[in-house]
Amino acid sequence: MNVLGRKTIRYNVIIVICLIVFIFIPSVYSLELYADVIIDVTDSGFVTIDGTTNHPNLLTADNQNYTSKTQDDWFLNITKNEIFSEFVFKVLLPSGSSIYSVTSSGIVWIEEESNRLVIHGLGQNESFSLLVQYQITKSSGVKDPSFINSINIVFFIIIILLVFLIFLDIYRSRNKKQVADKTSVERIKGLTERQQKIMKLLNESSKPLTQTAIEKELNMPKAAVSRNIHSLERKGLIEIEKAGMSHFIRVKKS
Repeated sequence: MNVLGRKTIRYNVIIVICLIVFIFIPSVYSLELYADVIIDVTDSGFVTIDGTTNHPNLLTADNQNYTSKTQDDWFLNITKNEIFSEFVFKVLLPSGSSIYSVTSSGIVWIEEESNRLVIHGLGQNESFSLLVQYQITKSSGVKDPSFINSINIVFFIIIILLVFLIFLDIYRSRNKKQVADKTSVERIKGLTERQQKIMKLLNESSKPLTQTAIEKELNMPKAAVSRNIHSLERKGLIEIEKAGMSHFIRVKKS
């Protein structure tokens, strides 16, 4: 084969590779990321993230890469720079934890479940970012009751202040979003905007609806409706009834 022939083959290969890259890359970046996860943190700093997401490396088990410790302070740092169309998370901190600060994209609030502090959060059209500073208090022997009472009082005041500041931040964030979307006034805690719209439609309907009917009423993509319906079913908010080839969806009766 002469030199001209080899150069021609080489140029053709380069052109084919460029075409593949230009076709493949836009499809990757157009992927709509979502997450509905539970983040469980042990007192040794191991993190397990479980739930539903299409992010390639968000879910993990017994991972210490998300936590660090400086003296008595623990830090939980989970940051994914990609933009998520919607995300919901629930963080279970170890028993005996005291939260000092929470920084997160979206909206967050703190509750207590089974003697564990729980951080809830949700957001849409933004990156997934969560930074928590906390301490773990372990009992060691008998202490002076007056000292324990003082610690409890201080801890209670700190928690009240933190909750107040967090809810103040939530209130301000909601006011900003309500300017663009009046329906956010009726935000259901713990649900994304799409899940709220589905729940509102089902509550206002006098009869169960099919997935196709929901898609048409809300003008929502089929994949998004299917994903959110299964998420609402896992949360125990709706139930799906099969009738022949059809599936009817309605609000779960209490």
